[in-house]
Amino acid sequence: MTRIVGHVAALNRYPVKSMAGEQLGVAEIDWQGIEGDRQYAFVRKANGTRFPWLTAREVPAMLLHRASFADPGAPKTSAVLIETPDGAAISLHDPLLHAHLEAAAGEPVGLLQVARGIYDSMPISLATTASHARIEAAHGCALDPRRFRANVVIESELAVNEWQGLRLAFGNDADGAVVQMADPIPRCVLITIDPDTAAKDVRVLRTVAQQFGNAYGVYATPARPGLIRAGDPVRVVD
Repeated sequence: MTRIVGHVAALNRYPVKSMAGEQLGVAEIDWQGIEGDRQYAFVRKANGTRFPWLTAREVPAMLLHRASFADPGAPKTSAVLIETPDGAAISLHDPLLHAHLEAAAGEPVGLLQVARGIYDSMPISLATTASHARIEAAHGCALDPRRFRANVVIESELAVNEWQGLRLAFGNDADGAVVQMADPIPRCVLITIDPDTAAKDVRVLRTVAQQFGNAYGVYATPARPGLIRAGDPVRVVD
């Protein structure tokens, strides 16, 4: 038995951890997640912990840098371009970009590429328009969905946490991906940062923490590689 529970409203890929990403018409799902997602990350060279990444927690302005693949269909080998806040297009490997991040972080930084993706937990994040609307209602004003950096946004009347533990299939059985829904996504200070200005609003995290158990969205892992397309029907499958 299958039932349609929504349609894909948006697909997002983030070539560089903690930078703005790119919206996709089609996402290729393989066993590590969305091909090219979080493939690069800046690291704090002197940080020997299990979380050495330089993120918008330390440098909020990272979110104002937009990363994209020069060849979107070949992310493992493609150059990565960065659109800076002033509109310039530079290479991810530009020494001036690295120097700028080091100055903002106040410590040495490096760049790491990991083809399987550099995730905090699981490789795919999903949200629904219904869940987002509930948070906006509780918060009392509109919230830009980009704050929450979901890979897949589903137009649905259902809250995304209703699908915990279930499998979702996208598109048709010929080449559509299937994902296994897992745990709610715990949220941190990143959602307080405005994606257009980098200004912080701590009330956003307070709303999510106090009224939604500090969770927005649900993690998922690939259950069958394939494609997800914008507009695809989304089905719960056995």
